[in-house]
Amino acid sequence: MFEQRTDADLLDTMRRGQRNERVAIAERILAAGRLCQRRMRSVEAADRAQWCVDNWEAVAAEVAAELGISQGRASSQMDYGLQLIERLPKLGAAFASGAIEYRIIIAAVFRTGLITDPESLAAVDALVAEQAPGWNTFSREKTNQVIDWSVRGLDPDAVRVARTADDDRHIEITAGTDGLAEIWGRVRAADAAAFDQRLNQLGATVCRDDSRTARQRRADALGAWSAGDPTMQCECGCGDCPASADSASEPTQIVIHLLAEAKTVAGEGDAPALLPGYGGIPAETVRTLAKRAKLRPVVGGKELSAEPRYRPSAVLAEFIRCRDLTCRFPGCDRPASMTDIDHTVPYPLGPTHPSNLKLLCRLHHLLKTFYAGAGGWADHQLPDGTVIWTSPSGRTYTTKPGGALFFPQFVTPTGELNVPQAPAHNQPGRDLMMPARRRTRAQDRADRIRRERGLNEARAAAHPPPF
Repeated sequence: MFEQRTDADLLDTMRRGQRNERVAIAERILAAGRLCQRRMRSVEAADRAQWCVDNWEAVAAEVAAELGISQGRASSQMDYGLQLIERLPKLGAAFASGAIEYRIIIAAVFRTGLITDPESLAAVDALVAEQAPGWNTFSREKTNQVIDWSVRGLDPDAVRVARTADDDRHIEITAGTDGLAEIWGRVRAADAAAFDQRLNQLGATVCRDDSRTARQRRADALGAWSAGDPTMQCECGCGDCPASADSASEPTQIVIHLLAEAKTVAGEGDAPALLPGYGGIPAETVRTLAKRAKLRPVVGGKELSAEPRYRPSAVLAEFIRCRDLTCRFPGCDRPASMTDIDHTVPYPLGPTHPSNLKLLCRLHHLLKTFYAGAGGWADHQLPDGTVIWTSPSGRTYTTKPGGALFFPQFVTPTGELNVPQAPAHNQPGRDLMMPARRRTRAQDRADRIRRERGLNEARAAAHPPPF
């Protein structure tokens, strides 16, 4: 492609491509922020501020579907775009010109996040926007240092301070520091999956008022497990903690699903098995595990018919989970164990049938239920499990069953259904059924900023300059 180009031409092409790439990233981030700003200013946003799935999550779902990314990444890009539009507009303009790398933007948005005074924020914005084009060659540490230097000169209480090691305790394969133990391992995927589920199971035995994060509870669960305790000690501080009433109960059985062809299990074939979330398992390992596992054949979709009730039978539910493997919303890969079985056309208008059932994680299940109808989300399911989604903007996205990537037999058409169009979900009082937040997203953000600034103020009072 570049055979006839001189060295200078190639260098110019590289530089031009780099700037074009920066501009394209800026367009995406700022567009996500502008869309978020527009939707969050609508009347519905205020009405839904206490909803578990508020307007922010609804916009994130639409951005995720359009870009083919996860809900979390979409939310993150929306936040960066919104911060550049509302808090750091001069830096946003410099970013849009192609003069600054995206990683500089990420650092600047985070490290200026505690500034609350408008004049200080405007001064930092102007200073960083002017200097940031010269930081593209800096390491991450040096970038953080120069941004913190600018923040410290205008608002010392807004400097981000690294959390203590104890606050960041969790269980995963990673390095540990500051006196905390390190856990290294390389084990069979099936054992790792069981270990992961047991930590989550123990972590869920405390009440909702426990002060620890989910990651911290996973870390502390190892201590409870090592001591042989069936539950964790709750740290809510309440004398009548509801979790204490269940402390004598034994943890439930851990179940790991391994999908394999019958010939592999019987020793007549060498096709690998699938451990969802971990990938392929060698046939020899499958046969070893099969000797001490409960074997349960999955009934094919064509052998299943409509059932006269809302909740699918165990056989039908097993087929749906094996066929889909993950949440079927665009860009979402929540595993089957963390999803609900959803009727595409709500029951009883739509039957409990393989052609009308799919997996949705709780977030996207609530999104479909409460953001449907005119101007909302709509979904249509085909007999082979394909789901066609239509967004509030009228864009369409298609998702295929995850099982088809590994076992094509799962997507054999399960029969055409003659069902009416799903209702618009506009019944009076329906909104009251949406699970509510204790505090709005804005209140949570304000509390986090106030708490972190308070810690900085206390630290400065205890150790006044010179340090």
